[in-house]
Amino acid sequence: MSLRPQAPPTVPEATRRAARAAFPKGTPCLRIADALGPVYRDQQFTALFPRRGQPAAAPGRLALATVLQFVENLSDREAADAVRGRIDWKYALGLALTDPGFDHTVLSEFRTRLVGGAELLLLDALLERLKAEGLVKARGRSRTDSTHVLAAVRALNRLERVGETLRAALNELAAVAPDWLRDVAPAAWYERYGRRVENYRLPKTEAARSALAAEIGADGRHLLDAIDAAPDRPELAGLPMGQALRRVWAAQYAEEEGRLRWRATDELPPCAEQVCSPYDPDARYSTKREADWIGYKAQLTETCDPACEGPHLITNVETTPATTPDDNMIAIVHASLERRGLLPGEHLVDKGYTDSRVLVDSKQRYGVTIIGPVADDPSWQARVAGGLTKAAFRVGWERKVVTCPAGKQSISWLPHTWRRGGMVHEARFARRDCTPCPLRPRCTRAKREPRIVSLQAREHFEALWTCVGKVESSFREGRGLRCQNQRSTSPKRFVP
Repeated sequence: MSLRPQAPPTVPEATRRAARAAFPKGTPCLRIADALGPVYRDQQFTALFPRRGQPAAAPGRLALATVLQFVENLSDREAADAVRGRIDWKYALGLALTDPGFDHTVLSEFRTRLVGGAELLLLDALLERLKAEGLVKARGRSRTDSTHVLAAVRALNRLERVGETLRAALNELAAVAPDWLRDVAPAAWYERYGRRVENYRLPKTEAARSALAAEIGADGRHLLDAIDAAPDRPELAGLPMGQALRRVWAAQYAEEEGRLRWRATDELPPCAEQVCSPYDPDARYSTKREADWIGYKAQLTETCDPACEGPHLITNVETTPATTPDDNMIAIVHASLERRGLLPGEHLVDKGYTDSRVLVDSKQRYGVTIIGPVADDPSWQARVAGGLTKAAFRVGWERKVVTCPAGKQSISWLPHTWRRGGMVHEARFARRDCTPCPLRPRCTRAKREPRIVSLQAREHFEALWTCVGKVESSFREGRGLRCQNQRSTSPKRFVP
């Protein structure tokens, strides 16, 4: 298919009259077309098509049809029928009433061209139109939160995973190098891996399952050794399922004295390093509170400026493996918003994002103020009634002195011994002050040593305290994430 760019479509007069007569109060499709005009143009998709070949369907129209399809949660067939039969869709797409539309398979082909980064063309082009209409602006207020994205794969237990991964690798080799595989695969493999590996077909006793795991491990090692021993077939080592096989075997088996051993549960690598399915090797297993899933996270950013009377509009989408921490994404989100010229002045987030490093970097690099609740204090003092957390101590940065709730001052200010959790200073109190202090049971559990207060760098410390004050102010005013009902944590639970 080659692209023959066409001029932006205009709504035919007959389509306009029919749509106005049928929908005098309007519909979302009509309102989008009236407010934004042609959102997508064929020229924006030139790089996705070769120069030679049959003329392709207009990608500008396909892009808008794809957006409308997902807005209404339609299948490809239903979306193609809507293009043919719905007046409001014809109005939005600038089609004549008699236009026959296109076959439903065209939508799938168009999405295939977008996969791998070009899908951002849809969002970028829409945001440019919204900026031109004044519906979205920079330096307002935005908010970001993550949501689950489920991978289209089965949830496999460990034994199913190794068996299905080996089966997938064999099926791939059977399609790419059938003669080579015929010479390598023992006859028993055709029975063992001929059907999908499912738990109800597997042994039930622990001993039998361990024996099967060892057998599958040996078979996988035999196949990998055969691939490595085929220098005349270098393409075999680069096959996707073969690479997934190596990664799964490295995670599930340990090598001891030249033999593979099924790893114990406590020997497994972190979830972020484990392949959950050979059919989607980037999907990861993760948990968040009571939810667990296999797949990804989508980080969604939308406008929420109280001074703007228009709709809240999504300005950025980032997709990551499910195990990616939220606070790692703020810098990436800000870089994307800066590229689009849509950096906010204030950025509302939940406490998964409010790391002190994030607060400082966002302000220094992008001029963005992060507002959100901060992490809970993990110390024992925060978990008991009346415990004296770090929030009870006053820090004098210029004098390098910390004052405790009893009014005693620290006697030393030293570099932090371990430098964990971003701590760079430690303030020590005198034993003569701490030992007889009536507040000691609420302050420290050390038998003889005085209280030691660990501190972050000043800019990080103050950024977190500033964040606490601002989030309390914002939510007292009735604005915030999650339908405006979120509340910040108490300052006593704050981790400086």
